[in-house]
Order: sequence, then structure tokens, then C-alpha cells
Amino acid sequence: MALRNAVMAALLEGEASGWDLAKGFDSSVANFWTATPQQLYRELERMEREGLVAARVVQQERRPNKRLFSLTEAGYAALRDYTAAALARPTVIRDELLVKVQSADVGDIEGVRAAVETQLEWSTAKLARYERGRAKLLDGRTEEEYLARAERVGPYLTLLRGIAFERENLQWCETALKVLRQRGAGARTGAGGRGGAVEASGRRR
Repeated sequence: MALRNAVMAALLEGEASGWDLAKGFDSSVANFWTATPQQLYRELERMEREGLVAARVVQQERRPNKRLFSLTEAGYAALRDYTAAALARPTVIRDELLVKVQSADVGDIEGVRAAVETQLEWSTAKLARYERGRAKLLDGRTEEEYLARAERVGPYLTLLRGIAFERENLQWCETALKVLRQRGAGARTGAGGRGGAVEASGRRR
């Protein structure tokens, strides 16, 4: 998927500066797309040249003037075309952590465990942030009330996907850490290191 599609989706929330979009990509949009501020600024310039977004300058006394971007009719049309098109391919996973875990039996098992613990910390923080976002969207309403009356349901549905993803991450991390701790303890009290992994698998590598 092109970055511009994610930018156009983010601009459905209303006009925003490049800095606003960068902040939004780090919070509300982070559960399904990531981009650096530099990437966002470059993409906004291209989209403006192509007529997908328009910018207006806001004068500021004590700060540099800022440009606020909004979707044009051409931008809305492009977003409609994008949503009508079939997915180019199903979602795929490319996760460096899982490569480390796959290699744990012949690698540094303590290092792999530390990597999983880092993921656990990240997922815990992200889940808390997503839950705060969900509470802000609901604003005291039940989920049923919100979905029945809200002007837009897309942001809530994507947020639910992010919440479910991080909850599953936490569950997996806890399981992986339990197993890796047991394996690490066995390696220290048994043959140790790589030899312990060889004996456990029954194969000489």
C-alpha cells in the first residue's frame, strides 16, 4: 500500500499540518501504519503537486508559519478508488523478533529472552495507549451506542484491531518467556550452551 493512502485516511479526521500528521501516525494511526516525519513531509509535497491535497498557511506570531493540509475533491476520489480496489496481497508478517526466536535453540537464549521482554514492554505501553484512545472515542458511551450514532466507525474499528493485536502479543510474549526461561535454566544445569540444544533436539548441528 502506498503511504499516500494512509495519509489520505488520516486527513479524514480534518486538516492537519505535517507535524500534526506525524504525531497522529505515532498514536492513532500507529496501530496499522508507520512513517517517519520526513517521509510524511515528502509525501505531502508530492500529493499537493498532484492535486490530492491543498494547503493553507496559518500565520503565527511567535512560531514559524505552518501549513495545514486537507483533502481535495481529487483526494476524496482517489480514496474512493483505493477502497474499491482489491487488496494487492493478504497481510504478511516480517518480524525480526520471530527470526531471533526461531534461532534460539542454537543462539544466545538469554539475548532472545531479553528481546521478547522488550517486545512485552512495548506491547504493554501500546495497549495502554490504545485503551486510552478507545475511552476517548467512546466518551462515556457504550460501544453499541457509539457504533450506532458515531459519524465515522473506521477509526474505532482500526483501534479495535490494534488492541486485539497487542493483547495477542502480550499473551504470546508471556508464553515465550516461560518456555525460554525453562530452556535457559535447563542449559545452565545440564550440558549448557549449544550442547544442551543439541541434546534436546537429538541432532548434531
